[in-house]
Amino acid sequence: MSILEISILAAAALVIGLIPRPQIRAHLLLLASILVVYWLQSRAVEIYSITYWLPTLTLILVALSWVVTAPPEIRSLRTNWPAILLALVAILAIDLTRYFGKTSPVFPDMAIPNPLNVFLVIALVFLAVFLTTRLAFIKRFSLPVTILVILAIFVIIKLPALDKILYKLISKVTGNPQDIKDTFVWLGFSYFAFRILHTIRDRQKGLLPPVTLVEYGVYVLFFPSFVAGPIDRIERFIRDLRAPAPLTDADWFFAGRRLLVGLFKKFVIADALALFALDPKLLPQIHSTGWFWVLLYAYTFQIYFDFSGYSDIAIGIAQLVGIKLPENFNAPYLKPNLTQFWNNWHITLTQWFRAYFFNPLQRWLRSTRAPIPTWLLILVLQLSTMVLIGLWHGILLNFVLWGAWHGFGLFVHNRWRDAMSARVSAWANTPLRANVLNVAGILLTFHYVAIGWVFFVLPAAQIPSAIRLLIGLHS
Repeated sequence: MSILEISILAAAALVIGLIPRPQIRAHLLLLASILVVYWLQSRAVEIYSITYWLPTLTLILVALSWVVTAPPEIRSLRTNWPAILLALVAILAIDLTRYFGKTSPVFPDMAIPNPLNVFLVIALVFLAVFLTTRLAFIKRFSLPVTILVILAIFVIIKLPALDKILYKLISKVTGNPQDIKDTFVWLGFSYFAFRILHTIRDRQKGLLPPVTLVEYGVYVLFFPSFVAGPIDRIERFIRDLRAPAPLTDADWFFAGRRLLVGLFKKFVIADALALFALDPKLLPQIHSTGWFWVLLYAYTFQIYFDFSGYSDIAIGIAQLVGIKLPENFNAPYLKPNLTQFWNNWHITLTQWFRAYFFNPLQRWLRSTRAPIPTWLLILVLQLSTMVLIGLWHGILLNFVLWGAWHGFGLFVHNRWRDAMSARVSAWANTPLRANVLNVAGILLTFHYVAIGWVFFVLPAAQIPSAIRLLIGLHS
């Protein structure tokens, strides 16, 4: 997002935050979030002909996910008609901004479809909702099917081979061969999909609190955190949404400070580092190990300030409407080991994988009849979790290698800690020794993470030459 876009979002949050009644505020947040989803998608143009349909599919997924997770008593029309009407009006109003011409004056980069097509899709959605809530065999499988649909979409848009097939299909259907590009951008999918999966899994376990459509919609589409997180939990989020505390002077200061700090991190530090940070285009121009490390350090700090900057911006804007989003970064490069690094880097993503993959897999492996050696159990858990986190960024070999690098590092740290913690504690029995040990741990962890960014930022074909530069074996 640009500074202008962030300023518009902050202004919208500021206005909505002045509304005293929580119900009205929640509905305004839903309306604003819907409009922002369409607006940002139209500005991230990749496939022009479907820039309207991608946000519409986002809303459809949100609506159907709420239907399959909400208990029957919460799904009543009497309770949810304002949210339904609001969403329909927003979808149709955006469609009608074209004045039945070729482009929209409000969304000039969006291909607006014929209103009849929009009405047809809406009718099909209502039919799907009716069948889901009335037919027993559909209700029985609705939760796992929704999970499979979301995972299938994720694989399609993250796997290059399937991505190309999708482009060709879209091109054939729309008659626009110029739509074929290298990257498919379904804005925010990685984040709102995880929020939906969280609610579905909690519903399956009986842990999901009953929430109305407006509450569910605001949680999944919440515009300050829609694009780059953090990934909040719905039970915590709706507490703030239902009873937003009046902002004190300290809250205003906190929101303004986080917003300004985030802008400085992203648009001053990160953008400056991006000018010479390691990337696939710069790698062929590097001919010395020293310069390679300079560019690698630049990328290491660039990705931190970029990502944490966006998190600060989201937290600051959310505070303006009385929502306290969870922290996502806590000085991760100053942690003395890899476990603490991952407890403080992209915290909400790490917690999501711990809750919905690592812990369930650990329970299942421990319940098997044949006992699994502890070292093997830890290796499988760490490697599989970190490889999945890598694949979340993209289904490519370099992300698999990045995840495996961190999974192996976490395994080694776990084994080292169990074997040597008593000896290390006995040695670090003075403040000086404890400080030396801490600094050594920070330096070792930082450089291990920095080397890992090589796998993250470069395609697999460039990694061998990068490794040779890294260790000084280049010719």
